[in-house]
Amino acid sequence: MKTNVLEVTMGAVILVVFAFCIIFAYSTSQWQPSKGYEVIAKFDRIDGIVRGSDVRLSGVKVGTIKDLHLDPKTFLAVVHLTLEPHVNLPTDSAAEIVSDGLLGGKYLALVPGGEDANITPGGEIIHTQSAVSLESLIGKFIFNAQEKKEEAVQ
Repeated sequence: MKTNVLEVTMGAVILVVFAFCIIFAYSTSQWQPSKGYEVIAKFDRIDGIVRGSDVRLSGVKVGTIKDLHLDPKTFLAVVHLTLEPHVNLPTDSAAEIVSDGLLGGKYLALVPGGEDANITPGGEIIHTQSAVSLESLIGKFIFNAQEKKEEAVQ
């Protein structure tokens, strides 16, 4: 009988620890059900952006990336983002993919425009700036420096 009571007690302890881990993971994940409204933006490149990435306005998180897919006709990356209900973007606002520091992740930054009319739910952010590839910038710098060196030698 003692073995059964010990096994039941250990099972209960394991279930309590498992429940604690689930509650802790949920509370620290900052996951929230999607509330607000959705808009889209189309980019040439979206390197580093994934579902769940932040959408920030003036450095403050105002939404998340809901979905990403490729438009088969234009071959542009279509980004669906959910914005908080209180964020009203003018129609001439811009979206750009920026890095969160030198080695940090990337997020989508919104730059508000000056128009009086606002983007409606389901609308599109027309002005976009794609992600800048650090590797391509370094490559351009190296090859440009090499060309200048070869011109100086001649």
